[in-house]
Amino acid sequence: MKRLSGVDAMLLYSETAEIHMHTIKVAVVDLSALPAGLPFPELKKAAYRVLLGLEPLRYRLVSTPGHYHHPMWQENVPIDPDYHIRRAVVAPPGGRRELDRLIGALAAVPLERDRPLWELHIAEGLADNRIAVILKLHHALADGVASANLIAKALREYESLLLADTADRPESIPPVGRLVEGATREHLRQLANLPSLIWRTGAGVGRVWRRSRQRRKSHAPRRPALPPPSFANHVVSPGRRFATASLPLSEAVMVSRKLGVTINDVVLAIAAGALRTLQLRYGGSVDKPLLAGVPASFNKSPTRLSGNEFGYMIPPLPIHIADPIERVRLTSAAAVVAKENFALRGPTLMAEWLAYLPPRFSPAMFRWQSRRLSSGSVMNLTISNVPGPRTTHTLGGARISEIHSVGPLAAGSALNITVWSYVDQLNVSVLTDDLTMDDPHEATQAMTDSFNEIRTAVLASGNSPGAHLSPAAGD
Repeated sequence: MKRLSGVDAMLLYSETAEIHMHTIKVAVVDLSALPAGLPFPELKKAAYRVLLGLEPLRYRLVSTPGHYHHPMWQENVPIDPDYHIRRAVVAPPGGRRELDRLIGALAAVPLERDRPLWELHIAEGLADNRIAVILKLHHALADGVASANLIAKALREYESLLLADTADRPESIPPVGRLVEGATREHLRQLANLPSLIWRTGAGVGRVWRRSRQRRKSHAPRRPALPPPSFANHVVSPGRRFATASLPLSEAVMVSRKLGVTINDVVLAIAAGALRTLQLRYGGSVDKPLLAGVPASFNKSPTRLSGNEFGYMIPPLPIHIADPIERVRLTSAAAVVAKENFALRGPTLMAEWLAYLPPRFSPAMFRWQSRRLSSGSVMNLTISNVPGPRTTHTLGGARISEIHSVGPLAAGSALNITVWSYVDQLNVSVLTDDLTMDDPHEATQAMTDSFNEIRTAVLASGNSPGAHLSPAAGD
């Protein structure tokens, strides 16, 4: 058995009736190369064998007696295929919108905690002889990097996992006395580490403050101290709506090279343009940047399949800038500053402090927040950009044509934009509640329009690489 980390535990404690802390992974599978298709019973049997070989999917929560410490994972527990692998049907005519509507409905239902924290839904009824494989995975099990590694392993080792002799051999739960003894040792270790953590925190804050003063001398633009009001910030409802779109990765690469910025900068700039459109549409002000919470991993090992090892960069998104190329330039500059601050502050600091969350009182605190917060405390929304597989994969001989992913919403922040690259696609997924927009596809359409605006402006300007870059923006 192993203890949940502070970040893992926070993602567990922060789950409420309004805030569901699972992530969604979607693979669209083209069956046209298989005359007999992939019948559900056959696919369910194969999926069970493959998923059994992914160790984190056999973890189950075990509470520490009296909530004396964070919960633990019991390893190698049984998987009930009839519970975990389910059949679903996409409503006619089986297009993107109908699939997205089904996924939104699945996203609105929390996972049961007395079993391993995941479900696999196989959705039939898609047009053009396709199915969708939808994995609902609790964030406490895996962050974006670990989830990508899990999916990569399942696809890369599909045949070997299918044939492997993997069996459920549940780990025994120690008696109460040993659980309490182990928790006490960990508490003592944390107390011993506290002085060092306080010193390193102070040193990190000092480094960021000194660097910020240096940037102010350049008269560069500064970010808001707090998230400004936006259409996406209010008390989040329990309902969920989901939308997807695909953008050409090759053209995003072209834009990044022409402007001398990263793909991540391009993704953030696309989001900035989309948020400008949506903010104007829903009557909000666009005179201040919005603050994006961008998860940043500090352990990108390709072999890590579980756990959460990330912090947040918080760059301002220049929705107040109408010119698309200038918006990219300022977004890139802000991302450079956010990345530098993340490194100066200490990438692991947030994760280390979360280890001290009190297990007995934290869930009640998060329940209070989820029912009252009308704005994110440090960011307006979450934006993730996860590199996915760059080669085409198959499932039982059928080509996987798209992969999408999205993370959860946060209290007071009813919008999550996740971009997951796959082969030659930038696949955009948007999750929101049922109050924020009339239609979640407004957000994906705004992302598409923003991308086209940037691409058109770049092609019209004939820029050479780096032509529009300037010194980094300040805090």
